[in-house]
Amino acid sequence: MTVASRAKPTARKSAKATPPAPARKSKPAAKPSASLTLSSKNYSSWSLRGWLLARFAGLPFEEVMLPTDDESARKELLLLAPSILVPCLRHEGATVWNTMAIAEYLAEAFPKAGLWPTDRVARAHARAICGEMVSGFANLRASLPMNLKGHFPRHKIWAGAKPDIERISEIWSECLARYGGPYLFGAKRCAADAMFAPVVTRFLTYDVPVNAACLGYCDTISAMPELQEWIAAARLEPDEIEQLDMDF
Repeated sequence: MTVASRAKPTARKSAKATPPAPARKSKPAAKPSASLTLSSKNYSSWSLRGWLLARFAGLPFEEVMLPTDDESARKELLLLAPSILVPCLRHEGATVWNTMAIAEYLAEAFPKAGLWPTDRVARAHARAICGEMVSGFANLRASLPMNLKGHFPRHKIWAGAKPDIERISEIWSECLARYGGPYLFGAKRCAADAMFAPVVTRFLTYDVPVNAACLGYCDTISAMPELQEWIAAARLEPDEIEQLDMDF
């Protein structure tokens, strides 16, 4: 009788535990290649314009805040400076400190952002009203200073500021009727909306009466997430400038 031989069991080698892979060190976030020098978020309309332009362009940037006790910053906020040097954009070797120049620079650097309308005639129109905003409306600036923390519904508007308000209402009404809204040059916001956004905040701070079309535009600009972000930061600012916080 033949006995079938059984195969000897093969001894199992104990598997060596695989050491865990070393944890990868997360790379620090790349520092933005651009910086934007700003003054007070509560009071500085020029800072808001430059900031919105950079955000509309999609440019990552680092904010460099000037303290409100900085002499040059206070002069600009109180309309005592001969020229406006804030905001100041620094990007890839360029230094640009005028809001109109910032708009043009960003439009060249980020053409797909659409900071200007694509249509030649509309683009010329947008540049014209932006230039008017940058160089004009001095009485409006003096009598209705930007103050995002404040609300002065019974503030008496100086007679000298009324023509400025009427002209701005005319600009808005014409653009909204001509290009269909909800922004000044149609369905997409552009540099013109960044330029006039601080005026919207002024009209709301002082309850300036405007027609229905302009009121709708104010609602559109106020609802922009970028403006909401700016206003939230402005309300956290501890510093106050007494001359701009008069008891209206």
